[in-house]
Amino acid sequence: MKSVFGSENVVIQKISESALRSYLVGFDIDDKGQKKYRWRNLVNLLQDALTEFAFGYHEGEVVHISQSTRLLCEAANAVYKINEFVQTKKIYVDDGSYISDDDIDKKYLKRGEFGELILHLLLRDYHNTIPLLSKIYFKDSYGVPVHGFDAVHIVPETKTLWLGESKLYIDGKKGIEALVDDIKEHFKHDYLNQEFTLISKKLKHMPDESIPEKQHWINLMDRNKALKQVFTSINIPLICTYSSNLFNEYDDESDPEFIRFYEEEIRDLEGHFNHVNDHPLKSQLNIILLLFPVQCKNTLIKRMHRKLYTLQGIYDDE
Repeated sequence: MKSVFGSENVVIQKISESALRSYLVGFDIDDKGQKKYRWRNLVNLLQDALTEFAFGYHEGEVVHISQSTRLLCEAANAVYKINEFVQTKKIYVDDGSYISDDDIDKKYLKRGEFGELILHLLLRDYHNTIPLLSKIYFKDSYGVPVHGFDAVHIVPETKTLWLGESKLYIDGKKGIEALVDDIKEHFKHDYLNQEFTLISKKLKHMPDESIPEKQHWINLMDRNKALKQVFTSINIPLICTYSSNLFNEYDDESDPEFIRFYEEEIRDLEGHFNHVNDHPLKSQLNIILLLFPVQCKNTLIKRMHRKLYTLQGIYDDE
């Protein structure tokens, strides 16, 4: 069955296990016969997912609203109402620079680096989820998020709530360590109750027909629900998108040597995650680690900002 956005034509899923998924984008030949990393295809794919990422199902729109140029422009405008995206666009496009250090003081800027959009795309196309809530669509005021999770999705058939976190880093191990910090902060009683209250409040104002079995999800997030019962209904996808030198050393993703080193790199990061994950409730959490090495994290961000910022001006004259 074809996926929602057609990710399988660009993003290859190499490892598919219950607690680990890994992805990659390969190479193609240009008009001169040279092999090039498929940046354009990846950026176009993420652009296709932007409208749904920004607006979700909240107006009863069908998935294919991403085909509408006007809605796509509105989605780009919505993204640039978020301070972090404005600031990172300034760095990557206006100043022609980039964030060279994963340990920057202004960590909030990483929320403007499209990690959440990548997570949304992969959850939709490879995990068959439905977005339950879009923090961009329901944004109450400038700089104030609707909830703290990077993705709030559902799979109605299995009655599972997917609460995701994302990191887009130069160094994969640092990205994984940051993900561990997130789950330690977010998956505890007080934080979950606070977030569930915010999410439930928004859900109650949404049309029943826009969410399959809406009351079920509201009941699941009831503050009086036992945490151990809630955890059995939650999947926690953690994605780390990071720069990998393998895509500079090789130009063919089907090369057996590339595949061997790729798999070694993924297993090394999985081992690092298992080593640093000291969440006291980790045996209760259904975590799925998603690893997505790309040729260069900074190139991806710069290309995405250029693409999206250009989209904003298409209807300016109307």
